[in-house]
Amino acid sequence: MALNLRQRVIERLQNLTDTQQTARELAQWIFEQFPAECAVKKEGSASYIQTDNDLVQQLVAEISGSRPRWQQMHPQLKTTEGRPRHYYWSDMDANAEVAAAEGVTLIPSDLPEPSPLREHALYPFLAEYLLTDEQRVYAMRINEKRSSNRAGSGGNEWLHPDLVGLEDLTADWTLDLRDCVRVLGERRARLWSFEVKLLLNRSNARKSFFQAVSNSSWAHFGYLVAATVEGDGTLKELRMLAAAHGIGVIQLDVHSPTESQILIPARERSEIDWDMCNRLTEENGDFAEFIGRIRRFHQTGELSAKEWEVTA
Repeated sequence: MALNLRQRVIERLQNLTDTQQTARELAQWIFEQFPAECAVKKEGSASYIQTDNDLVQQLVAEISGSRPRWQQMHPQLKTTEGRPRHYYWSDMDANAEVAAAEGVTLIPSDLPEPSPLREHALYPFLAEYLLTDEQRVYAMRINEKRSSNRAGSGGNEWLHPDLVGLEDLTADWTLDLRDCVRVLGERRARLWSFEVKLLLNRSNARKSFFQAVSNSSWAHFGYLVAATVEGDGTLKELRMLAAAHGIGVIQLDVHSPTESQILIPARERSEIDWDMCNRLTEENGDFAEFIGRIRRFHQTGELSAKEWEVTA
């Protein structure tokens, strides 16, 4: 019996509720569950498939190559952006997926139970990634509930980033060089700002991006961060917006935060927007504390990892 790869992939994903699979995971499962069909495929390969590993790799290539056509045939077949790409099956449209991820109830609602993961739970994962050798950014949460809201209802909309960070440019410098730079008044740190989302897809990508533009453009680097970036067109849209506005995109790996990746690098801003920092400092106690930490770093040249711990 010939292997119907599309049918097997769809059956597998339909039976995996709230679970995503890579092309390799799907291929390995098909190889293990349908040995007779795979054997027929191997025999008919004209000898270019000689080993079991060759067969699995061929299945991976065919799944990846057939994906765009399969998605046209089955809109419920969806994928994430980034590498490796993950496949999943969902009967919800883009708006409903965002609502489900954020725990919002739509009326009428036939959504499954909201995801147990909440946006705040992503903050420690992002902070862990930012402290890797690749980034070396000390992060701090900005809690919008600590704002004064003196501007009234809606006055602070899109004002607060979720996290801010300080990158120590002097970490690998000698003590003499640090002292020299301090005396000369040269820059010793770069400031980062982050807007965090559980899910980005075509329904909320532009809105989320411009939220990040609004609350993170004051920093040297501003980023929109998401645990999942879903759909081919989503990343393309974000790239166009990033080219115009300079905000980058990070895909956060909640299972292994240090394996998170920058999908779109942010464009560095040469100068901090201190007027916006002043607005944030006046409105929010956490941001005022962040400014205090920056001042202490420039006074002492030291950073305490314990002081910069981020909790959900």
